[in-house]
Amino acid sequence: MKTYRIAVLPGDGIGPEVIRESLKVLRAVEQRLRGIRFEPEEFAAGAGEYLRSGNALPPGTMERLREHDAILLGAMGLPDVRLPGGTEIAPQLDLREQLELYSGVRPIRLYHENDTALKGYRAGEIDLVIVRESTEGLFSGRLSSFPSDAEEVTDTLRVTRRGAERVCRSAFRLAQRRRRQVTLVDKANVLPSMAFFRRIFDEIAGEFPNVETERIYVDAASLYLVQRPHTFDVMVMENMFGDILSDLAAGLVGGMGMAPSGDIGDRHAVFQPSHGSAPDIAGKRKANPTATILSVAMMLEWLDHPETLRGAEMIRQAVETVYREPRHRTADLRGSLGTSEMGDMIVAAIES
Repeated sequence: MKTYRIAVLPGDGIGPEVIRESLKVLRAVEQRLRGIRFEPEEFAAGAGEYLRSGNALPPGTMERLREHDAILLGAMGLPDVRLPGGTEIAPQLDLREQLELYSGVRPIRLYHENDTALKGYRAGEIDLVIVRESTEGLFSGRLSSFPSDAEEVTDTLRVTRRGAERVCRSAFRLAQRRRRQVTLVDKANVLPSMAFFRRIFDEIAGEFPNVETERIYVDAASLYLVQRPHTFDVMVMENMFGDILSDLAAGLVGGMGMAPSGDIGDRHAVFQPSHGSAPDIAGKRKANPTATILSVAMMLEWLDHPETLRGAEMIRQAVETVYREPRHRTADLRGSLGTSEMGDMIVAAIES
């Protein structure tokens, strides 16, 4: 019997609600796998923990997280809970930086033509992955502060050779398992840091001669994602660009409730929905758990055991089965299902 220890961080707002459904799905999958067991262990972190203890991610918790095989996260942060400098509590960013989770993988897939605002697209015709560098870029200066009487504040966009090389390689390796195409999204016509990123991308591309490449400025990428999203396979970019474009891309397939993600490093990985804590709907049974459930599928794939790979496919096929019926939708997709009802439907699809 192989046991995987899963650290669970429910977090804030709707986080505990969507985590509850994802664990329900994980248990349903576990019952159908041979010789595999999952051992979830819950930890407190986020804005609520910051209000309780003064630390959104206690040092002892971070050390415990390193001992687990994977980390499953709900959502963290609340708009009215902020650090003295004015920014929100964001321990998920601490996790990325401290565990060196440099590859932010955000799959975007359309499950039904009714869920996109674009005309003429059917299920599966929008199927791309955004790979976001998650440890540096414009986010690198996020913990700096400024005096209350400041007349100017500057943020630094940091790109290192090591950071650019490893995220580009991860994008190319992912493309080799898909349709063998990688698009670099940058602003190399204006920013020296982006010209540096592009030079490194070109170097890494030489290591993968069987993968096609293209290079697009971020403003044009925004346009093309709306005009022709079906032409993209894997897109790699800097931290802030990835943060923005992954939300835009989620909007093409129904919204943030349909957008899973994984922050992946060489030794550790965190899996979570791309959406935030949505405190306005917390406790109202309206949250869509699908993004979190699909994040569990990503986690099982990353564990890379033949049985966990089979479990990942079970979850994806179950989601496809449920979403094939247009009535099976939560409020974000103009439906009437509650959070637990959607979770139950996906569990039922796995069981059948």
